Amino acid sequence: MTPANSQRLSIGFVLLPRFTMLPFAGFVDCLRLAADEGDMSRQLRCHWTFMTSDGEGALSSCGATITPCEQYQDPARFDYLVVIAGVLKDKEMVDRATIDYLKRADRQGVPLVGICTGVFALIQAGLMHQRRCCVSWYHHGDLVRRFGQVTPVSDRLFIDDGDRLTCAGGIASADLAAYLVERHLGRAWAKKSLHIMLIDEARQGNHPQPHPLVLNKVDNRQVRRAIAIIEQHLGELISVDELADRVGCSRRGLERSFRESLGVSPQKFSRDLRLRYGLWLLHFTSKSITEVGERCGFSDTAHFSRNFKDTFGYSPSEVRKGTVGLQEDLVDPFFLHIGKT
Repeated sequence: MTPANSQRLSIGFVLLPRFTMLPFAGFVDCLRLAADEGDMSRQLRCHWTFMTSDGEGALSSCGATITPCEQYQDPARFDYLVVIAGVLKDKEMVDRATIDYLKRADRQGVPLVGICTGVFALIQAGLMHQRRCCVSWYHHGDLVRRFGQVTPVSDRLFIDDGDRLTCAGGIASADLAAYLVERHLGRAWAKKSLHIMLIDEARQGNHPQPHPLVLNKVDNRQVRRAIAIIEQHLGELISVDELADRVGCSRRGLERSFRESLGVSPQKFSRDLRLRYGLWLLHFTSKSITEVGERCGFSDTAHFSRNFKDTFGYSPSEVRKGTVGLQEDLVDPFFLHIGKT
């Protein structure tokens, strides 16, 4: 593919209100470092344009504003349009001008990239029908609630579906940018960018998202809130009393709700989830067993190993040595053995 403006890789960024800064910065910096030698930041091999529907600066979720931005330009100028969003407020989060612009790009055959909740904009524009849709585990529930007809994929970093590319966001946007740089400019330029960004190598799109999260179909609001708190603090022990206080109920009430909804106590749910996180870390990282135990909130290696073997039937060292195969359900971040031990 040759860009119409003679640049070897041309990207148009569609920045939606309250977009997240990290995926934006990771993507554009990968382009910037591949575009030029040294640290000159000239747009030689790559070209990028920041755009908003009114041409005004784009306010990110952290309060920083990206400026200058242009009003939406002819999509034919670009090899890809990259849509980045972030914090969600309203169901109709995308304005009419943006929807019309994305549809225009689709008619012109310009590939569309949805990053973080930018994929919501593609769905809202009607451009993801019967398409695979990569989304972060963090926004999985939001997507299902807002767009029940779409089946999200939350166990990988990004998906290349031809003229639709979707990415979970976060630092995975740098992996996707490197993937596109390698496609257009060659592997050396992609590796150059990542090395300067202190990233060892690009992860492939099918690399699992680094969090064994659980999205149970739980109706109880307090249990769902408690699960979210546990998930966000996998490296530390939160007492049931503190958990109950944070979700606004009594300890006894929370324990009763957990048993009614999940068949286990909050303590067991937390322990099983932290152990499952440890299993994920052992399979997909090079951290030592001691480090894994600490990351999962266990006081010492022996305590971690004993609980691990009681739960899974084999020891952490067996996983690390490769004598235990990868469980199929482990790559599914929304599956958890509840009440099996």
